[in-house]
Amino acid sequence: MSDHEFREIGADEFAELSAGHAMNALSPDDERAYRHALANHPEWHDLVALDAAAVDILADAIAPVAPPVDLRSRLMRAIEADADVPDTTDTADVPDNAADVAPPTDVVQTVQRRAWSRGLFALVASIVLLVGIGWGTGAVSNLWRTPAAVTALEQIQSAPDASSAQVDFQGGAATAHWSQSVGKVVLVAEGLPDIPNDRTYELWFVRGDQPIAAGTFDASGAKTTAELSGTMKPGDTIAVTIEQAGGSPDGQPTTKPVIAIPTA
Repeated sequence: MSDHEFREIGADEFAELSAGHAMNALSPDDERAYRHALANHPEWHDLVALDAAAVDILADAIAPVAPPVDLRSRLMRAIEADADVPDTTDTADVPDNAADVAPPTDVVQTVQRRAWSRGLFALVASIVLLVGIGWGTGAVSNLWRTPAAVTALEQIQSAPDASSAQVDFQGGAATAHWSQSVGKVVLVAEGLPDIPNDRTYELWFVRGDQPIAAGTFDASGAKTTAELSGTMKPGDTIAVTIEQAGGSPDGQPTTKPVIAIPTA
């Protein structure tokens, strides 16, 4: 492909191509377009360097694992299910047998590749932004590693309406943290006993006499932090029971709570 065949690429599109190049996710045509644009715009080299640093952060922060063999197909199915593509087709000009006419394979592959890559590009772009405004790579890497429950706890504790309640139980203590404005509830427990592998801890919102399942968690180490799923209502009691692995099969507790924290 000669130089005159390349169309001019703007800064926004180059940012996507640069992120894709850093992740080795570009098609041959996009890779050629990327290199041509970079040659014409040497001022974009700083962005390329930031993208490379962002990918290094991702690589360092995640332990290498072998992906499932069906990972790409599952991702593609999820993308197709969540796609929000406006329908610009003029149905008056569509033949009756249009449903039986498949688009060209290269068109389908291009659309799928761009959709599949967009989320990854956005992630890299976000990390580039954090590094670009002065965050060190170590700080960004730690942010990437932080468990979701710990992040939720920090959000709650920083909220102006942060609330908490604590109880003691046999062998330890537990504190429920919540914020209506944040919309999250987190349990922090110390001293939970080890339980067999075929059992798990399950969280509950107890609303009057009605328990509402709020997720399961495993206790490891001296302190456990677990975020409840679902929405807390004023006056709920935060409870923990020990259930079979995977949680109660019928959505009702099968044992007495080992922790029960009134929030009113």
